[in-house]
Parts: sequence; structure tokens; C-alpha cells
Amino acid sequence: MKVYSISLLSINSATPATSTVLCQVNDLSSFSFYQRGSVGEFMGFFTKTVAERTSPNTPSSVEENSYKAHVFRTPSAPGKTGLACVMITDLEYPYRPAFTLITKILDEQSSLVSQLPTPGSSSIAGGSNPSMAASGGLSPAQKGKLEATLQQYLTKYQDPTQADTIMKVQKELDETKIVLHKTIESVLERGEKIDNLVERSNALSNQSKMFYRTAKKQNSCCVVM
Repeated sequence: MKVYSISLLSINSATPATSTVLCQVNDLSSFSFYQRGSVGEFMGFFTKTVAERTSPNTPSSVEENSYKAHVFRTPSAPGKTGLACVMITDLEYPYRPAFTLITKILDEQSSLVSQLPTPGSSSIAGGSNPSMAASGGLSPAQKGKLEATLQQYLTKYQDPTQADTIMKVQKELDETKIVLHKTIESVLERGEKIDNLVERSNALSNQSKMFYRTAKKQNSCCVVM
């Protein structure tokens, strides 16, 4: 079992939503050195796509090739900002510890909402401060603290039994309420195709797009070394 990525995003209430990655931490040690750049870009692309396309207040898990993205979005009023947390794992990682950790992160970071600009709004996060703009409105100190927290969880929850302690003090998760999607296509708008989103994405380099096409033909994205 493996956790590849944990991300926290700010997100608006539009359909489809617009999001900004506040912080993302990855563990790509199971991939070859030459694959890590492309894999990392796809983790970011997959994270934003599922965060923006799944429904608020609904725990969802989306499969894509050999990955599974577990996601939960907090509800927000029109024109207001919410949070989303996405955890990308292999297919074997169990649902319960994944959503237990996601809930914990969203609870701990809930105070950030009032401090953040709405993604997609005309206001520039951080004003003339490029570092704050790149972090969705977080100060360098906030970004550093959040990154350290998520990195700690990424390391600790490689072992899903670590969730046992917080599961005892949190409300029991009703796994029947988790919406399961066998492919990412099932969360896209009618007529949308993941191939088209990949080709139009400015977040993916030409090398990563070629990597995606090759991996899809082989029906095995990002072979683990």
C-alpha cells in the first residue's frame, strides 16, 4: 500500500469549480528517477481535476489506471471560498484511513478559509507579493507550516493503521456514503474527455503529455520500479 500525494486546495462554488493548490506534498520514491518529473505533474493535474469535478460535502474516490484519488470538498456559499483535500494512493489503500486523515486535515485547516481569496476571482492573491500569489494567498510562514504538516502525514500514513488513534475520537465514517468512480471520465462534464483535458492543460509539459499518451497505450500509467 502506498500514499503518493496529499494536497490542500482552496476552491470556489462554481460548476465546474476553479481551485488553487495551497500545498501539495509527494512521495515519488517508488518511481524511477527519469519518471518523477512527469509523474509529479500528473499528480497535480489529477488532484485539481478531481477536486474541481466532484460534488461538495460528498466523500469520493476516483480510480485512474493504477491510482486512486480520495477527495472531500467543504461546501461554500456562492462567491465564497471552500477547501478541498485530495489524497492519491495506490488501489489497495483502504478508504477508511484515507478519509479519516482527509477529515482531520480539513478540520485542522478550516481557519484558512476566511483568509483566502476566492479562486478564479479578479483579485490577485497576495497583491504584489509573488510568493503569496503562487501559494493561493498564504504567507511564506503559513505555507511552510502547512507543508511541514502535510509532509508529516504523508510519511506517517504510509501505514494505514496509523489512522486508528484518530478514528477512535472522530465520528465513525459511513463507508456506504463514499461515491466510487471507476474512471476519471465519470466525474467529467458530459462530452468531456480526459485526453482533451490533458492536451489543453497548461500545467503539463509536452514531455508529460507524451508520457501520458504512451502510458495509456500500454494501459499502465507510470510503471513502478
